[in-house]
Amino acid sequence: MFLSLRSFAGPPQRTGVLVLTLAAFAAGVSAGTLIPPIGAAPRVDTSLPADAPRPLPMARAPLSGAHEAQVLRVLDGDTFEARVSIWPGVDVTTRVRLRSVDAPEMHARCDDERRGAVAAREALTHILAEGGVGVTRVGQDKYGGRVDADVSTARTPDVAQALLARGLVRRYDGGRRGSWCG
Repeated sequence: MFLSLRSFAGPPQRTGVLVLTLAAFAAGVSAGTLIPPIGAAPRVDTSLPADAPRPLPMARAPLSGAHEAQVLRVLDGDTFEARVSIWPGVDVTTRVRLRSVDAPEMHARCDDERRGAVAAREALTHILAEGGVGVTRVGQDKYGGRVDADVSTARTPDVAQALLARGLVRRYDGGRRGSWCG
């Protein structure tokens, strides 16, 4: 399993809830790979508060073997928040980071980085709006609180690669990140 207790920092009462949530997500991801996707109509979640952000509509089902994800909001050019179906009838809300890429940060150190961050976030928003968002190869992010995953949409089989091809993000191997400022 890709979770460990030392990966989470924070007050003990919040850490327990986070560990349980991520453990349920990991168990669902592991077990969900053994069950073929169900071709049912999208579920309507009525458990959200009235002021919660609403997910983008699903245009088509995600690619075979992918966990269906409803995008709630895009945070920056390589991270978004989604409700991920980890098991039939079981959804988990989590932050998903695109595997193996790095986008400029919204809290930029210079104007060039800020412009790049806005462009990357807009491009990711546009790609995810295609619908049929799915996540595969879900793993633990090095900072905790989110997961790394390969992401696809109805028309874009590899979202990270599409952003790389446009020059909006760069490859990232998990080491020290370089500066986006000249």
